[in-house]
Amino acid sequence: MSAIRTPAVAGLFYPADARQLAHDVQALLAQARTHVPQPHDLPPKALIVPHAGYIYSGPIAATAYATLQPIAQRIRRVVLLGPTHRVAVRGLALPGAEAFDTPLGRVMLDTAGAHSITHLPQVTVSAQAHALEHSLEVQLPFLQSVLPDFTLLPLAVGMATPEEVAEVLEVLWGGEETLIVISSDLSHYLPYTVAQRVDHGTVQAILRLDQPIEPDHACGGTPISGLIVAARRHRLTPHLLDLRNSGDTAGSHDQVVGYAALAFTEEMRHEY
Repeated sequence: MSAIRTPAVAGLFYPADARQLAHDVQALLAQARTHVPQPHDLPPKALIVPHAGYIYSGPIAATAYATLQPIAQRIRRVVLLGPTHRVAVRGLALPGAEAFDTPLGRVMLDTAGAHSITHLPQVTVSAQAHALEHSLEVQLPFLQSVLPDFTLLPLAVGMATPEEVAEVLEVLWGGEETLIVISSDLSHYLPYTVAQRVDHGTVQAILRLDQPIEPDHACGGTPISGLIVAARRHRLTPHLLDLRNSGDTAGSHDQVVGYAALAFTEEMRHEY
């Protein structure tokens, strides 16, 4: 019997009401479009996007998703990786589901893509790892609002090496129809000015394509590090779109969580 993953954090991290959710996401995207830089007018192959409650990280996430609007028609598959917060997992876990539901509707999963990586020893299946995981779920309403038609390949990343993550990405890399999204926040619960310094250092490491990114600097450090390995291989260039923290959006300055949005683009191929 096919399994449908139902929303776990609707009404907590984002509105459970479909109309309110659609309105909020469109408002965040509209605001982002007014200042988001298009990285040299090159389409993103991969994004790093935060995953907190929308009042905290939604504006930063929107700056990443706004870069997709010029190429939304060509993206047909999203490979989405995020860290596990509640269930310990060895490797990368598929959900064993047919679809993910959100208040905005149903997202069908890329079952063929999932099957193509099941031979890898680091890939497992764990419905439990996905059942309550917010790092993947909170990305879906943004994707549903920006992309007209896509399938999803969600992976919950636990204890794995950057090379193991990169090996999975290599199998799923595809062409311009495939977008890779890495869900990650940055530092957690540091004082505002300390967090700014730490997060700046983390972002500079990503921009230099240096890894590993440590988990205490980014909760999605492992999938980010795997993307960096793959980005080096495929000669992608990272661009910083937005860097803020919860003290800049909706929280106090005493203890903040850092958020960054980055886009990875393919290098220009000059023909003479």
